[in-house]
Amino acid sequence: MAHSEIALRLQGWRLATAEVLYYLPDHPSLLQSFVWQTLDLAPRYPRIHQFLDFWRREIEAVIHSVRLASGEDLAPPRLNSADLLLHH
Repeated sequence: MAHSEIALRLQGWRLATAEVLYYLPDHPSLLQSFVWQTLDLAPRYPRIHQFLDFWRREIEAVIHSVRLASGEDLAPPRLNSADLLLHH
């Protein structure tokens, strides 16, 4: 992980994955999928919105739908204690 990526994660940015289902204007019945990942800031997801705005302006493919998934915040590890039984 790059230093700047760690700094962003400590500020609440997390890995976000957008799956864009789209079709080309001359083939509207054929849906295709494009997956893109970036660090983004929930719940507004400014980078995902920038990407989708760029898509709408510059790419001829029409967006059908977008699914978004994001990871957890960077945090100290959670430790769960467990009792260990030793048999002699």
